[in-house]
Amino acid sequence: MPSRDRVVVGYDGSGEATLAVRWAARNAVLLDCELQVVHCSLWPLLTRDLGPVPGVAGSGLQHQAQAILDEGQAEALSVAPRARIRSSLLHGLPAGHLRRIADNARMLVLGSRGIGGFMGLLVGSVSLELAATASCPVAVIRFDQNPEGRIVVGIDSSGSADALSIACAIASATGADLILMHVIRPHDGTANNAGDGQRAARRLLQTAAHDARALAPDVPISQHVAQDTSVPRALLNAGRGAALIVVGNKGRGLLGGTIGSNAHAVLHHATGPVLISRQPEPGRTISNWKT
Repeated sequence: MPSRDRVVVGYDGSGEATLAVRWAARNAVLLDCELQVVHCSLWPLLTRDLGPVPGVAGSGLQHQAQAILDEGQAEALSVAPRARIRSSLLHGLPAGHLRRIADNARMLVLGSRGIGGFMGLLVGSVSLELAATASCPVAVIRFDQNPEGRIVVGIDSSGSADALSIACAIASATGADLILMHVIRPHDGTANNAGDGQRAARRLLQTAAHDARALAPDVPISQHVAQDTSVPRALLNAGRGAALIVVGNKGRGLLGGTIGSNAHAVLHHATGPVLISRQPEPGRTISNWKT
């Protein structure tokens, strides 16, 4: 049954997926969640000959797929021996399977795969699609060099309730400091109007800090107002050396199922883990994330 006490991670045997499954395992234990490791084999889309080669032990595409899944589970246990793990071997394109399996999960964790060096775009299409369409928060892991660092959460004019709540949950579980950040752009209407933009930003962050203290009373919380023509650049600068950047996603782009431009840019250029949290569904409150 779907459960918010479950972290789902996709594993395909790549180096990026190895980082993702290790990150997911550590955080699943800290959040007291079950970890579900999923591998989607594409071979049944290409051939029906999945069985072993006669006389060759351990051969065959089906065996290879199971071996990749077993490897993912072993990687998880190598960093989190106490993790409660179940594994799922599926056949077909990964995006649809992972979206379905992660429905109502605590989060979905993915590796970052893309063509490095092409206009700086380093996130693969599956990660982008699921960040835009999954019903739960999606963490995309490229590097994980500062696991003990702070957590930076971007707070927009809406208050970013869902992003704030998941950031609080992870900060509370990991003991990380939490930085609440709002970016003022110079061309915004109030930014140059006798400090109105600064005052509005401080009020917004004070409200967010009040909510955060209710969710994570033991977490050190600080507030930061930045002024920059680029919201993603300001978030990325603040997130250098952070364990995690958390951003909300309310954009739909030019096509349905695409993420907003700020979340898109942060995903592509961050040097550490990024968690994209979609706007809450009607009737859902931030208390659903309280640990």
